Parts: sequence; structure tokens; C-alpha cells
Amino acid sequence: MINIFEVNETNKMIEQENLDVRTITLGISLMDCIDSDLETLNKKVYDKITTVAKDLVKTGKDIENKYGIPIVNKRISITPMALIGGAACRTPEDYVTLAKTLDNAAKTVGVNFIGGYSALVSKGMTTSDELLIRSIPQALACTDRVCSSINVGSTKCGINMDAVKLMGEIVHETAEYTKENDSIGCAKLVVFCNAPDDNPFMAGAFHGVTEADAIINVGVSGPGVVKVALEKVRGENFEVLCETIKKTAFKITRVGQLVAQEASKRLGIPFGIIDLSLAPTPAIGDSVAGILEEIGLEYAGAPGTTAALALLNDQVKKGGVMASSYVGGLSGAFIPVSEDQGMIDAVEAGALSLEKLEAMTCVCSVGLDMIAIPGDTKETTISGIIADEMAIGMINQKTTAVRLIPVIGKGVGERVEFGGLLGYAPIMPVNQYSCDAFVNRGGRIPAPIHSFKN
Repeated sequence: MINIFEVNETNKMIEQENLDVRTITLGISLMDCIDSDLETLNKKVYDKITTVAKDLVKTGKDIENKYGIPIVNKRISITPMALIGGAACRTPEDYVTLAKTLDNAAKTVGVNFIGGYSALVSKGMTTSDELLIRSIPQALACTDRVCSSINVGSTKCGINMDAVKLMGEIVHETAEYTKENDSIGCAKLVVFCNAPDDNPFMAGAFHGVTEADAIINVGVSGPGVVKVALEKVRGENFEVLCETIKKTAFKITRVGQLVAQEASKRLGIPFGIIDLSLAPTPAIGDSVAGILEEIGLEYAGAPGTTAALALLNDQVKKGGVMASSYVGGLSGAFIPVSEDQGMIDAVEAGALSLEKLEAMTCVCSVGLDMIAIPGDTKETTISGIIADEMAIGMINQKTTAVRLIPVIGKGVGERVEFGGLLGYAPIMPVNQYSCDAFVNRGGRIPAPIHSFKN
């Protein structure tokens, strides 16, 4: 039973410490929509999404009103579209019609984003996969709410370097297609290694083929709550520090569990997982970098940053799994630049570089996220950065991802404004030495020896 003390404590977290449920994400299988006729396929996709998700936004608002818990986003994830469109799509432009259908469906039901304009190509690309990938720049330029993700590697399969090379080109092309809006299309495109089937967070959410016909996944957040808790134990040893983070993560996850179960009951759709990631926002006090500074660093990026982040990530997971039996998705600490005021400050102070962020991704929950780079960065350089991040995920048996934004027409020292949850970002310098010969080799980097666990 939740007692009155817990109720008051939770209210304080919401009112003063930026606690929120970041998203309720409804996963929908579109496998039963597959059709060889493109027009029929588009109709089936639109009808299924608008039928299954028709009450999602209203339900989220009703739960907000009942419990006083802010639910920032209501989202949809779908089966990777490359699997659904293969029988009907013959050109990239055919896939763009599906992207427009997804966008229209998202607007009809009122969700913030729809994820799953995706392909899973960790070992190879089908014709359908390649057509979808080549359609991404146009698809993201002509839609508002569609998010795209491509999984190019895994611990079991290795890294598909042909796909990595192609994605360097696609990221740059997407930036060009949306250059009038500071290349914001790239903010809706992420490249994965070991992408999970049940991630509720955008831009990487898709509904895995192992999932049920429909499922409710919830992503909670609360870096501000953790920071406030740590302020009360300043100067204490690591044991006290870890226990404080763990107990706070438990409380945050309990809020998510409550929302998830209520949404599942009201919608008549099974509950999937709670993703207990600490996802920052540009709001003051709602920063993962702020937690790292409270642990004892002058800025994120100072010596000790990777160790502090590893500690934080581990304790968040330990606290979360005690609060819910169904923890999944990404679950840990996000370290985006543009969405985290503390990270922005660290970059502008010269404390945090792209290379240090890469080192931090070895121990955080995702990877190089929402990082603005010069618009004239070479496509092969983008591919090289993607390859490095995929290797970290493959070797360490964890999810890693890259969401880079080459801002066309801007360079190091300038700022780019995205607005809303995406915030703003300083454009970071990129290593100028060439990796052309490496990226252009083609083929696959084989799976590591520890992948053979059967």
C-alpha cells in the first residue's frame, strides 16, 4: 500500500523537482496489414493505427488528472516499416507515401511522435530495407511526427559496414533536406547497435516482431529528483551516495508502474515494460550533467566523469528493478547534449568533447545523442563516428546509438535552436583526419568471440 508520506513525497517531486512520466508509448503490430497493393497497404496501416490508438491521448490526460502526474508525451511505435512495406514498395518514393500515412495517423489520434520507420540490417540489407533507408531524407522532410531508426549492428551479428557507410550518407542528406530548419530532420533519425524491441523513447522506438499485437510501454524520468536527493548527502561516502540514488530510482519507478498499470487497464491493452531512464530536459535542474556535478565534478567531462556516470547508471537500474518486475527498453542515464542544460554548459566551457562523450557511452544507457556538428562534416566521417559507437555496443553487449545533426551552413562556435524538449546546442568540433579508406572497404565486421554463447 502507498501511505500518505509517499503521496506527499511524490507530490513534492512533481511540483518542485521536475518529476514526470516522459511517455506512454503504445506499441502496435502492423504484420496483419501487409499487402502487395500500395494503396491498400496505406489504408490498412492508417485504419489499424487510428483504431487501436484512438483513446491513447485521452487516457493519458485522464490519468494525469486523476493522479496529478504529468505525462509529457503520448506516442506510438510500430513494426519496422521495412518489414511491412516490402511486398508493395518498389521505390523509395513508395515508402514516402507510407511515411505520410503514419504522419496523418499520428495527427489524427493526437500523439506527439510515431516511431518505427525503421529497418533492422545488422547482418545484411534486403531490397526493401535499402529502399526504406534511401527514402528517409525525403520522408523526414515531408512529415512532422515520424521518427526513424536503423539497427546496423549487434553483439550476435557484428556490424554491417555497408549499412554504416550508407547511413553516413543518409544522415548528411537528411540534414540537407531540412537545412531551412537547422537540419532538424536528423533529430528524428537514430542509428543503433543492439536496438531493443520495447524501447518507448524516440527517435528509436519500434514495435519488435516478438511483441504482442499491442502493448503499453512507459518511460519515466526524473534527473531533477535524483539531484535534489543527492544535495542532502553532500560530502558523504560512496556507500551513502549509491544508496540514495538507488532509493530515489525506486520511488521514480513506482510512479511509472502506477501509470503503466492504469493505462493498461483503461485501454484493455497488456502492460509491457517500464523504461526507467533518466531523460533530461532543457529545464533548469532537470539535468543528468547536474547530477554528475552534484556527485563532485566541476563540469561533466572532468576527470572522474565516466566513473560517476557508471555509478549513476548502475544504481538507477538496481533501484528500478526492485520497483517493477518488468523493467526494459534502455533504462539508465541519457546523455544528450541539446536536451541537457548542464551538458550544453560543459561543452561551452570546453570541458566536454565528442571524444569524452564517446567514452561516457561505454557506461550510459544509449550513446552519442542530439549532438550538433558542423554542416560540412564529411559523410565518411559521420560513418566513422557511427562505426565507433556501434563497436562499443557490440563488444560490451549493450545498446548504443548515434543521433548526430550536421547543421548545414553552420560551424564550430555557433549555436542551433531546436525548441521544446529538444532545446538548443552548441556545434561541436569533429576530428578532421580522414577515415575514408576504412569506411569504403565494405562488408561486415564480424561478431566478437563472446557472441558464441549457446
